[in-house]
Amino acid sequence: MPKVTEEYITNKKNLIIGAAYELCIEKTVSTVTMQDIINRTGLSQGGIYRFYHDIDEIFADMLVEMRKRVSIKDKVDEIFARADELSAKEITTHIFDMLADFMSDELMGIEKIDFELSVLAMNAPHRIEKILAGAHGVGHMEYIMSRTSDYFKQKLQKGEIQAKVSETELLTYISSAYSGIQMCCIVNNCYRKGPMAEYYQPKMLLQTMAKTVNYLLGIEV
Repeated sequence: MPKVTEEYITNKKNLIIGAAYELCIEKTVSTVTMQDIINRTGLSQGGIYRFYHDIDEIFADMLVEMRKRVSIKDKVDEIFARADELSAKEITTHIFDMLADFMSDELMGIEKIDFELSVLAMNAPHRIEKILAGAHGVGHMEYIMSRTSDYFKQKLQKGEIQAKVSETELLTYISSAYSGIQMCCIVNNCYRKGPMAEYYQPKMLLQTMAKTVNYLLGIEV
């Protein structure tokens, strides 16, 4: 029996992960099954289960590849690398402009899948725990929140900004408001596709959110 190479294994896994991603775009994440992936890849049942025990193991690897494909972390690092030359207002504006570009580009892709994984987390928390445990590394939003939190802590300690709310209140607001914008944009553009879609566009909503965050930080808007 010929020896199976690492390249062979990688190619097969990439085929399976790619099929899972395509199916998650076409359907909702919670409705994608192992049989769907078998049908899409043309692999046998044994061929699929040779590499993955279940659908959630595939989703974990898919999540890792999604994070690699669009690296927000590098863009965040580029913004904070200029922290000495940019004002706090400019930092906030650049962060939200970057998020708006990302959400606009990936609204029907990564953002849709991310939103549906959030819904899955509410309906089947045991599944999302398994998926996230298999997807090693820090997620995009977690990284942004960490870098942003550290930056504004330094500004607050130096007295360079006078926030109107506590750090916890601010970060909770950012997380929940971003999730709300993400949900509204996806629902109105991916599912309903009605006349209200033109009002639910990431750029406008996240620019307004940037102004709100700057106000809460005590920065002149």
